[in-house]
Amino acid sequence: MPRPRPQLLTFDVFGTVVDWRRGLSEAVAAHGRPLRDGDFDAIMDRQGALEQEPLFRTYAEITALSLMDVLGLGVAAAVHVGEGVGRWPAYPDAPAALRRLMAVAPCVATTNSDRAHGEDVQRGLGFRLGAWICAQDVRRYKPDPEFWRHVSERLRVELGPAWWHVSAYADYDLEVAARLGLTTVYVARPHARPGPATHSVRDLAELAALVGA
Repeated sequence: MPRPRPQLLTFDVFGTVVDWRRGLSEAVAAHGRPLRDGDFDAIMDRQGALEQEPLFRTYAEITALSLMDVLGLGVAAAVHVGEGVGRWPAYPDAPAALRRLMAVAPCVATTNSDRAHGEDVQRGLGFRLGAWICAQDVRRYKPDPEFWRHVSERLRVELGPAWWHVSAYADYDLEVAARLGLTTVYVARPHARPGPATHSVRDLAELAALVGA
């Protein structure tokens, strides 16, 4: 029996499409504070805590605050890094694989980031995705289930197995997406937080092969 193809593919971006750890490592090293063992996860956890506070902040602001809190980075340097998140490098497999996947189904970014980051990321990829839906639009951050419900309403797509959600992070993405009835795809990036998923792939090229792109 042929494998059912997705009708919609949504992607976590930072850590799944963009090499989040490499980008952050290079950015803070340029300001004289290389990452040490455990720093990256500590920054992720601090950002997650800031994202759940009642006061909404942009992701650029959250990045800057997390770098000041965890690394002791100065304000100007932290703000500079936060504003430049969208210019961090994509994983080498991502651009070509996304082009292949876009021939199968709409490919949409659903990301804890800002609109400006989306413009930078898509410029770096060399093409535009079907949409860039970010926390700045939704006014809330994943893993809040309302993020996916907002995406459903905006795209007029029902929550269900024909919608595939792709991420390297079970805690931010895959656990909630699965509870909402989506097909989930775990991408085993060098830095990832694994968990149960419908499908597991090494990279986006393997995902493209999985769906027959």
